[in-house]
Amino acid sequence: MLTHPTLEQLRAMKLWGMAKALEEQTQTPEIAELGFEERFGLLVDREGIERTNRRLKTRLSKAKLRQSACMEDIDYRHPRGLDKSLMAQLASCRWIGEHLNLLLVGPTGVGKTWLACALANQACREGHTTLYLRMPRLMNELAMARGDGRYAKLLSSYAKTHLLVLDDWGLETLSAQYRRDLLEILEDRYGLRSTLVTSQLPVEKWHEYIGDPTLADAILDRLVHNAYRINLKGDSMRKKKAQLTKSKEEK
Repeated sequence: MLTHPTLEQLRAMKLWGMAKALEEQTQTPEIAELGFEERFGLLVDREGIERTNRRLKTRLSKAKLRQSACMEDIDYRHPRGLDKSLMAQLASCRWIGEHLNLLLVGPTGVGKTWLACALANQACREGHTTLYLRMPRLMNELAMARGDGRYAKLLSSYAKTHLLVLDDWGLETLSAQYRRDLLEILEDRYGLRSTLVTSQLPVEKWHEYIGDPTLADAILDRLVHNAYRINLKGDSMRKKKAQLTKSKEEK
């Protein structure tokens, strides 16, 4: 069997998974016990796995998640109001397919950003495009885009993203321009895409945070009324982790 030319041809065709599998087969004497169809099936399966992994890697890279987190690592021992059944439901990503939103609200340090990243990671694994943005970063990107002519293109990219994560909602005062920007973003996504928001502010104070009553009504109508809500509570997990680390060091 002319494996070398075949390997080169597979690589030239960018069938990296099949090339790796064929190379492994040539180094496994026991493979001769399998028939042609079985061996070929193994090559095809490997190519499928490789392509799936590459697509996932690309989605995760484009998502720009702030933290490396996954649903399997959620800590339910820390009392903060997490419902296991609801988290399992969200892990299915059906809510993204139904174009619903998710609001994570709670005090600082309770794990909002980590949970948001875990849910975004799960969305990537389920084949959804995702983008993580802190609100201050979003405002800066919009300002720069208006200055260099990319504004319409940037809004279009946000509108196409299956899950948009807006972290640290309510940290900075919104100007009139940013209120209009936010309405444009949410209008483009309403009923078509999902948005995940994390905030220290209770939802009841969001209207006041946005400022302009008319725009606040329009923004919240597109964000809150079709959203799951998770109200987190409890002490800072960062503080708890620091205390445990200090305790171990003292021992």
